[in-house]
Amino acid sequence: MSAAPASDLVVIAKEPLPGQVKTRLTPAYTPAEAAALAEAALADTFAAVAAAPAGRRTLALAGTPGAWLPEGFHVIAQRGGGLAERLAHAFADADDGRPLVLIGMDTPQVTPALLARACRALRRADAVYGPASDGGFWLLGLRRPDVRLLYGVPMSRSDTGTRQLARLEAAGLDVRLLPELTDVDTAADAAAVAASARRGRFAATVRMLGVRSIPA
Repeated sequence: MSAAPASDLVVIAKEPLPGQVKTRLTPAYTPAEAAALAEAALADTFAAVAAAPAGRRTLALAGTPGAWLPEGFHVIAQRGGGLAERLAHAFADADDGRPLVLIGMDTPQVTPALLARACRALRRADAVYGPASDGGFWLLGLRRPDVRLLYGVPMSRSDTGTRQLARLEAAGLDVRLLPELTDVDTAADAAAVAASARRGRFAATVRMLGVRSIPA
C-alpha cells in the first residue's frame, strides 16, 4: 500500500504595508505600528509553516513580496473579489494534486505541531477545520480541493465559521476539528495572543510597542 501524499501548506496574506493591513488595530496602534505587528505575525506564521512537514509551501499574496518573505515559499497572486473568492482561488491556484491546508496571517500563535496535526488528519478525513474565537476560522484543509466549497460563504461575520462548516458537512465530507484559536484583529486580541505565545516575534513586537487599549 502506498503512503498517503504529504499535504501542501498555503498561507494567504497581504503585504504588510501601513494603512493596508490590520486596520482594526488603529487607533490603538498607528498604521505603521499595525503594519509592524502584521509583519511579525507573518514571520511567526512562516516559521511554523517552514517547520511543519509539507509537500510544498505556498504564499497566496495580495501585494508584492519583500525582504519579510523567507526562502522556500512558492508565491502566487491572490485573485478574486471578496474573501470567499480569494480563498477559493488560492485553493485552485495552489492545487497540484496533493491535499491542501490553508491558513491566514492572523494567528501567529500557530505551531508546527498544530499544522502537522492538520496534515495528518487529511490522510483519512476529507477536510480539517480550525474555528476562530470571533466566529470565523483560522485553518481550512481539503483532501480534494474544490472551490465550490467556498464560493458564496459570507465572510467576516460572527456566523462565518458556522456557515463554512455547514457547507463542508452538507457536501458529505468527513470533517476533523482543530482547537479554537484567536485571530489578531483588535488591540485586545493582540494583547491576548502575545500573552499566550510569548516566545514569538509577534509577542516581542507587542512588548516593544506596548500593550495598547482603544483611546476613550
